Amino acid sequence: MDKRVLVINPGSTSTKLALFCGTEKVFDKTLRHSREDLQSFAWVMEQADFRQKAIEQALAEQQVDLNGLDAVCARGGQLPYCAAGTYQVDQDMVDFMYTVRDAAHASNLGCVLALRIAQPLGIPAFICDPVTVDEMTDEARMSGLPELPRMMTGHALNCRAMAMRCASEVLHKPLADCRLIVLHLGGGGSARLFIGGKMVDGVRDDEWMFAPERFGGAAIQDVVTLCYSGKYTESEMMGFVRGKGGLVAHLGTSNAIEVEKRIEEGDSHAKLVYDGMLYSNVRAIGALAAAADGEIDRIILTGGLAHSKYVAAYITKKVSFIAPVEVMAGEFELEALAAGACRVLDGEEKAKDFSKLLEKA
Repeated sequence: MDKRVLVINPGSTSTKLALFCGTEKVFDKTLRHSREDLQSFAWVMEQADFRQKAIEQALAEQQVDLNGLDAVCARGGQLPYCAAGTYQVDQDMVDFMYTVRDAAHASNLGCVLALRIAQPLGIPAFICDPVTVDEMTDEARMSGLPELPRMMTGHALNCRAMAMRCASEVLHKPLADCRLIVLHLGGGGSARLFIGGKMVDGVRDDEWMFAPERFGGAAIQDVVTLCYSGKYTESEMMGFVRGKGGLVAHLGTSNAIEVEKRIEEGDSHAKLVYDGMLYSNVRAIGALAAAADGEIDRIILTGGLAHSKYVAAYITKKVSFIAPVEVMAGEFELEALAAGACRVLDGEEKAKDFSKLLEKA
């Protein structure tokens, strides 16, 4: 019998909910949170009660019988760096999230909300493929400064889901037998190299590429100079890295539809910036292809910007000499969360233990 799983994906200004029965989505709803709703909270973890109430109200409106659930699975937040997979939520994980203060992300609320709903029902709570999935090889992890090893952060959940989908539906073989590059491009971006079923290398949007709301790709010497120029505070510089960089810094908007409309109307500067962003992304793909000795089965383009014909055409033209490009537009995080929980419930995978992860941190 198909398992019924409630999935929760907290974002900075929204909470996405969905109920799945196996692979079938019974319903989904996006709860929007206005700036006025959130302005009284000094720290993202203070939003837990507010978001829980909104979730419970939405479930009541949809007449969801919580007693019929088999599990709750939420987007994983800033755990210690870890392997991919589904982790069972416990109080230790929740307590750990309340220790994350610097640049705390809304995804950190996921395990809190999942456990609050699941625990009274006597069912398991999970998180799946958190943003800190890091399976880099030792060679890939090296930087030129011992204090700053490269660490993988980004869109692990959607990238892994699309890699598994491509392996199954396109290549018709296990993910472990595929060599894939996945580029996720939305408000932020990241590229991941899959070999042997693992994400063995990747490029973050604060490294060699930039994205609609992310700054990356600049020379470190210039960044250091700007940091100490007195022009910006540390907070303002971090704002460029996450939220106010990329298209926002150049064009005042992260809306790709608006930027493409400007390009259609003849705005040459908008075209230069947009193409420059895409160029930085294909450069990252090329670097990962080189790291894989040029042996790549498919390049997957996913995330919200993959819906754009302009984006897909630009990237495909640049990188199709490496491998065929599969466009899997959109964000399938809700489906990926449900699938991760079901793999555990159906005995296909064993849930990972957070306490063991904490021991290694």
